[in-house]
Amino acid sequence: MQHGKYRFIVGFLAAPMAIYALFVIWPFIQSIYYSFTDWTGLSPEFKMVGFKNFERLFSDEIFWKSLQHSLLFVLLLPLVTLGLALFFAFMLNVGGRHRKESAISGVRGSSFYKIAYFFPQVLSIAIVSLLFAFAYNPNSGAINSALQAVGLDSVQPEWLGDPNLALWCVMAVLVWSTVGFFVVLFSAGMASIPKDFYEAALLDGASRVTTFFRITLPLLWDTVQSGWVYMGILALGAESFAVVHIMTVGPGGPDYSTTVLPLLVYQKAFRDGQAAYATTIGVALLVVTLAFAAVVMRLGRRERLEY
Repeated sequence: MQHGKYRFIVGFLAAPMAIYALFVIWPFIQSIYYSFTDWTGLSPEFKMVGFKNFERLFSDEIFWKSLQHSLLFVLLLPLVTLGLALFFAFMLNVGGRHRKESAISGVRGSSFYKIAYFFPQVLSIAIVSLLFAFAYNPNSGAINSALQAVGLDSVQPEWLGDPNLALWCVMAVLVWSTVGFFVVLFSAGMASIPKDFYEAALLDGASRVTTFFRITLPLLWDTVQSGWVYMGILALGAESFAVVHIMTVGPGGPDYSTTVLPLLVYQKAFRDGQAAYATTIGVALLVVTLAFAAVVMRLGRRERLEY
């Protein structure tokens, strides 16, 4: 009986695992292999060069600047995005507890707010990037026009043209475009928490802050941890690449102030014809991503709470 069960499991998983190995694992292995060559990406001919690409990587100032920006993304974006999402979700589900018809409820108009917060998810990241690129325009953009309308004519930043502001502008767009997804995700998790817990805390005189940290956050911790890893992968992957590539000058400018690792991989492979060096940067990006996921899963490990 047991033998038949294991044969069924193996037979059921064989095809999906083969597809995963072919389209996910094998490209990783190829990338690692090509990082030890001088392949240009344009010619089928290449030769092994050993660790020369990695030696070049460690002495490349643009790589270190890009790595710094990517690490800033992966540290701050999950913190800000998930923090805002938890706050909004808590207010939409529990924050309006003083309403007469129910001791525990969301703020008035919470259904509308959920739709409003989720709306950016309907738009593609390319559309969002284009819209904000127009909004950040220092001459005719909506942001500087609004500042001028309220009498702040002297405050007219260059936004994406200022090396000190450009990276923060890009990060703000990523937060705006992703926070709604996590609001809905956390709202679904909070809806599954028994109302009795909140009502008991309310009778004991607990404040909103105490209720959040003593009830909501511990019971949502697994969801928050998964969201943290997911948001970190987005910050290190396609989302950051798309926003920087579409919004910034260069792209990656001014003066490499917004260059991130995925963009650098793209530029080296398709602009400069240095595919082998691009795969070397990709290997470094893989190491950073795996290290980030491992650290989050390790530091976020705690006893699972049942309810």
